[in-house]
Amino acid sequence: MKEPMITGVGISDFGRFPDLTEEVLAQVAILAALKDAGLSIGDVQAFYCGNALGGHLPGQRALRELRTGGEAVYNVDNACSSGATALNLALQALRAGQYETVIVFGMDHLSGLGGGALPLNERDWNNRRGMIMPALYAMRAKRYMHDHGIGANALADVSVKNRRHGMLNPIAKFCREVTREEVLSSRMVADPLTLLECCPSVVDGAAALVLSTRPSQGTAKPVHVLASVVQSGIFETHQVDMTEAEITRRAARLAYDQAGMGPGDLHLVEVHDAFAISELLYYEALGLCGRGEAADLLASGATALGGRIPVNPSGGLIAKGHPPGATGVAQIVELCEQLQGRAGRRQVEGARIGLSQVTGGGIWGVDHAACAIHVLTA
Repeated sequence: MKEPMITGVGISDFGRFPDLTEEVLAQVAILAALKDAGLSIGDVQAFYCGNALGGHLPGQRALRELRTGGEAVYNVDNACSSGATALNLALQALRAGQYETVIVFGMDHLSGLGGGALPLNERDWNNRRGMIMPALYAMRAKRYMHDHGIGANALADVSVKNRRHGMLNPIAKFCREVTREEVLSSRMVADPLTLLECCPSVVDGAAALVLSTRPSQGTAKPVHVLASVVQSGIFETHQVDMTEAEITRRAARLAYDQAGMGPGDLHLVEVHDAFAISELLYYEALGLCGRGEAADLLASGATALGGRIPVNPSGGLIAKGHPPGATGVAQIVELCEQLQGRAGRRQVEGARIGLSQVTGGGIWGVDHAACAIHVLTA
């Protein structure tokens, strides 16, 4: 069995582009990934599209003007894990010998949805009673702060760190550097989460990967996938600890087993920091520190650029924004550029192994509906 490699990456700007469409943004990312891989569209045998909010046949709509030859298009909707789930499926097909070269891309265009929190299914009981994502994570933050005796500064410092990283990422068009005081004094969204502790919800963007079992034609070193895991949430029939990210902990354990390593072997991590508290919870779920130790890990500088294990050197969702279908693929683009030494001013020195984690939620009775974790090396 030939092992698939990521041989090309591409990403659009992430920002608010009301005059563009998600199809155009996807085309920008796909053409960039093909150029990076040294290939043309005719070399691709299948396409995997991650999209959460774009409607019917998003992949075919994005590819129409690129003059493909009628190859298979697989559309994947798994909430915010859509793009990462598409990557998992593409890897399975490549390893099975079904294809030799494919493209995985993710896209979403939120500026046309009117702003506010991401729209969720109005028939869902949680959503009808107001338990939308900001409210849910605010409850988690309150409980975590109570249980572990931390103050609001720890939440603010996640935003300060990630926005400082994002200033080094040229695609993060919404990003600006902030102080702790600015974060804490920004508008309250759901107590204790302020506006600057939440990822921007009206962001458009796309990202793409070329994967192949053939020898690379690109100039950058190919990236190998050591682990690719997708897990679903478990229906909760009893009282649970809302500060434990169970699905991420479970997926991480499977990923570490698959990769034959542990959290101590990682050089950088990209996590789904939709809210500042998310990043702290994921430090613990991924095994970067013990329970209740996340605030201390952050305060030590270990998760900042130059630290022991930089988290979200791209700026994360808080700095880049969060077009859901694109997020999981964008995380992989960041890891690839870091492992290839192409990350510019945000480069993690000596990066050889990276992990990405993305979740998707929004249904009653399940902590998160989906989680995808990938471990990469160059």
